[in-house]
Amino acid sequence: MPTLPVTIEMIRAAAERLAPHIVATPVLEHPALNKQVGGRVFLKCENLQRVGAFKFRGAYNKISKVDPKAYPGGVVASSSGNHAQGVAAAATLCGLKSAIVMPKDAPPIKVARTKAFGGEVVPYDREREDRDAIARRLCEERKAIFVPPFDDPDVIAGQGTAGLEMMAEVARRGVKLDAVLINVSGGGLASGIAVAVKDASPATDVWTVEPAGFDDFARSLASGKPERNDRLSGSICDALMAETPGKHTFAIGTALMKGGVSVTDDEVRDAMRFAFEELKLVAEPGGAASLAAILTGKVPVEGRAVAALISGGNADPAQFAKIITRAA
Repeated sequence: MPTLPVTIEMIRAAAERLAPHIVATPVLEHPALNKQVGGRVFLKCENLQRVGAFKFRGAYNKISKVDPKAYPGGVVASSSGNHAQGVAAAATLCGLKSAIVMPKDAPPIKVARTKAFGGEVVPYDREREDRDAIARRLCEERKAIFVPPFDDPDVIAGQGTAGLEMMAEVARRGVKLDAVLINVSGGGLASGIAVAVKDASPATDVWTVEPAGFDDFARSLASGKPERNDRLSGSICDALMAETPGKHTFAIGTALMKGGVSVTDDEVRDAMRFAFEELKLVAEPGGAASLAAILTGKVPVEGRAVAALISGGNADPAQFAKIITRAA
């Protein structure tokens, strides 16, 4: 394996650090899904994770190392929702203050839950304001440290623990995976899991899944250089709309990932309905993207064994109700 900013040893150390606090989420194989696609599908259900998404893993791994004497103002983060909740919950567990820069159009449930976990929400306009500039100002004013949403070795290593658990579980069942599909925004989850997957099974292909029109990571993998999205909003997958891959996540992606695919909002809605009706799982739009790619055959599944993450379950109740009832 090439020299990378995150190693399997870092992920294993993160797993030990997280062990007392994490939910070891289940890996689900369901006959209804297998029959639908003609292969074996294993879903790592991070929608059942603490705070309802995988983000707690990376946030806690990073924040647990923060020296409160050096940073009396605690931590600052910027996020549309799940990283916000992860940072707020992790900071509270570690006895630190947290301030989260969140877009004004973030789902209300994610804003409310971020506050409930102890975070202070600082709203901004994602089309007109620079969230990173706001976060830097807060760090300077409060003597706080910034917790990146994805492009940080400690955050990536924490997210990679989900892949460590997933690969151990499928191996326990005697399964060798042909492919793993991972929802991607900036790439923290995908890159961390890619390291874990390739360490356990070098022959397993790793694919990213993004919303149609926001596939900067897939285009970056294809071109060999970081690409940017033209828009910053416009998909129901609010958690999967980073502007461009991070330096660390792109380095890992180009070394370890096969490529990327994209799914439409309608395909994501269909996947959310399937998860609810057949699997009895609640998935938010961004959390269901990899399932949508499996159901639509964006990556071949028939006669193969593949795994994917349901990366979050923090669906807006009103939006979720409309989707599962097929309301206009």
